[in-house]
Amino acid sequence: MKPAINPQPSKRPFNLLLNDSTVKQARSFTNNLSATVDALLTDYVAKQNEQRLARQNQGDAIAEAWNSFHATHGSFADEFSTL
Repeated sequence: MKPAINPQPSKRPFNLLLNDSTVKQARSFTNNLSATVDALLTDYVAKQNEQRLARQNQGDAIAEAWNSFHATHGSFADEFSTL
């Protein structure tokens, strides 16, 4: 038997310090400020994760290029080694 999957993620209250003027303006645009903030925060987290993955992929590509160069040409310091 499969366990029941809750389609709604668990939610709990958090204390946030927000600019009072901004909150008043935002309330004029939405009836559910919590859902709006949650959606914006979800989008922010997704974008940050994408950026982190892009930086990691870029670093991996640079390391791979350097390793390939080193395998082909050796180290710059090899000709100056005193060992």
